[in-house]
Amino acid sequence: MLDLVVKPQGIRREKSAFQKRYDMEIEAFKKIIYDFYRSNKRDFVWRKDIAPYKIFVSEIMLQQTQTLRVELKFIAWLEKFPNFQTLAKASTQEVLTAWQGLGYNRRALALHEGAKKIVSEFDGQVPSNLEVLQTFKGIGPNTAASICAFAFNLPVVFIETNIRTVFLHCFFPETKEKIHDKELLPLIAATLDHENSRDWYYALMDYGVHIKKELKANNKMSKHYTRQSKFVGSKRQVRGAIVRILSKGLSLSHDELHEMVSCQLPENMHDVARVVQSLVAEGFVKEKDGFLKV
Repeated sequence: MLDLVVKPQGIRREKSAFQKRYDMEIEAFKKIIYDFYRSNKRDFVWRKDIAPYKIFVSEIMLQQTQTLRVELKFIAWLEKFPNFQTLAKASTQEVLTAWQGLGYNRRALALHEGAKKIVSEFDGQVPSNLEVLQTFKGIGPNTAASICAFAFNLPVVFIETNIRTVFLHCFFPETKEKIHDKELLPLIAATLDHENSRDWYYALMDYGVHIKKELKANNKMSKHYTRQSKFVGSKRQVRGAIVRILSKGLSLSHDELHEMVSCQLPENMHDVARVVQSLVAEGFVKEKDGFLKV
C-alpha cells in the first residue's frame, strides 16, 4: 500500500534555509502520486476523449455528486445533448428530466443557462479565462479552475474534496487543529505540474479516493468539513419529488401536486405549498392560472 507523510516544517519556514529538503520532499510527494496514478488510474468517459463541452458538463455534474453516479448519467446526457447547441435549444423540462437522479437540480438550470451563454456570447466555445468562467451561474473559483485545468491543461491552482484529503493526510498527519484551505493552496501551488496540470490533478484525485478507502482518511481536520444532512425526510427530498413529477410534462393544480407528493412521500412533514413557492421563485417551476409545470 502506497503512503507518504511529508513533514510541514520545511514548507513553513524560509525556503532558502531548507531548499534541499524542501525540493526532496516535493519530489518524493510527486513521485508517490504519479507512481500510484500510473497503476491505478480511474477510467471515466470525460477523461478518454478530452473536449471542452464534456469537461464543462462533467465538472458541473460532479459538484456534490459521487463520480460513479455521474458516469451513468453523463453517457445518457451526451446521447441527448451532444454539444452546447443542442443543450441550449432544449426546454427546461427536457433538461430537468435528463438530470433526474443527480440531485441539486439548480445545477441543471445553471448548466442550461451556461450553454445558452456559450452559444450566444462565445460562439459555442468554452472560455479559458478564470474570471470569465466565474461570471457563469453556478461556477465558482474552484469549478472555473478545474475547467481550465481539464479542458485546456492550464497550470491553475484549485482544491476539491479528494485533493484536500491528500494534502491534509500527507502534510498535516498529526495536527489536531482545523486546517483552512488557505494553508493548503500554497502547497498545491508548490507541487503543481506546470507542464501537465490535467494529469496531475487527476492523479491527486485518484490518490485521494485511494487513501479515503484504504487508509480511512477524511477531511474532518479541515475547517471546511461539514457532514451532509440526511436526504430521506429532508426538504431536498420534497423538492426533488416535485421536480420529478412535473418533469413528466404534467400541468397540475396545487392540490393535485400535493396529492401526488403525498403518495410518493407519505411520511413527509414539510409544507409542500411553501416548497412549491420557493421552486417557483427560483425558476424551477412555472405557475400560470393556478397550474404548475416546469
